[in-house]
Amino acid sequence: MPETKYITTFIFSLMLLIGTALILPAHSLATQEYVFTGKTMGTTYSIKLVSAKPLSESLWQEKIDLRLKQVNARLSMYQKDSELSRFNAAPKNRPFRVSSDFYQVLEQCRNLYTLTSGAWDGTVKPLVDLWGFGTKGRRATPPEPGEIKALLKTIGFNKLDIGDHILTKTMSGITLDLGSIAKGYGVDEIARLIRDGGVENYLVEIGGELAGAGVNKHRKAWIVGIANPEKGILNSGLCKEVRLDNKAIATSGNYRNYFEKNGRIYSHIISPKTGYPVENAVVSASVISDTCTRADGLATALMVMDTGKAIALINSLDNTECLIIRQDGAKKTVLRSSGFKSYEIGF
Repeated sequence: MPETKYITTFIFSLMLLIGTALILPAHSLATQEYVFTGKTMGTTYSIKLVSAKPLSESLWQEKIDLRLKQVNARLSMYQKDSELSRFNAAPKNRPFRVSSDFYQVLEQCRNLYTLTSGAWDGTVKPLVDLWGFGTKGRRATPPEPGEIKALLKTIGFNKLDIGDHILTKTMSGITLDLGSIAKGYGVDEIARLIRDGGVENYLVEIGGELAGAGVNKHRKAWIVGIANPEKGILNSGLCKEVRLDNKAIATSGNYRNYFEKNGRIYSHIISPKTGYPVENAVVSASVISDTCTRADGLATALMVMDTGKAIALINSLDNTECLIIRQDGAKKTVLRSSGFKSYEIGF
């Protein structure tokens, strides 16, 4: 073969290979899964990143831990020097300047309080503590009715004055419990951190609350499970599996944190209106939404609300669905919002 013909053939073949590579879809490239685990907010986290480009595991672990440490320093009820703890210790009528993290959560809290007609109320902390489910230790017997009645006077998110990054108590005794929304906010912040870092495929989980986008290492949509609610059983299997694609899911339940006295069960889900643990037969509520902060707060609210009103509320919201599990005696009933089935995976 003449040399010029050989060179021409080689160049044509090389161009063909390059052209083929250019038109291959991005997901055909080799991908690697990176897994990061640790502890935060009194629970554990697990984060999966899937990328065709090599990632620095040490750098990502450092970034994740730093951001979670920042969120915890703002919203933890258990750190005595956290921003939330310092606010809870502040007197009434004293303006308290809050960080950007705290303020963003407060905005979500105000929206949830209004949306759920007070079923979600972050000022329920005194009652949660009184019942032994908060920061002041456990108890084995119900409190006295007079104690409950006295603390109800301090409950009400509308008793807080929220200004531009300023939070003020309008009466003494008001304290905030953001445990039903803080993990969701942490999930959202890590998801944002990942997106800002140029990674499109991820699954973030903190204490059972999740957000997923893109695909897993098998180039499939992320699939996560909703636990079957069974008192006293840690690994009770799955009730449902759902697909997460640029969505978040949070679940609230009363089947793990409770005490029993004289044959009666008292759960940690306290009604901010009655002051007593909720008794509406709802044992689990899961919410899928665009953000985990919103899903987390709504899941707690649905545990408090009448089931019919809860389903109606979710059906009125855009991009939000729910699955509620009731237990009446030995019978479990699964209730869904109108669009929840579109996320379900068949067993």
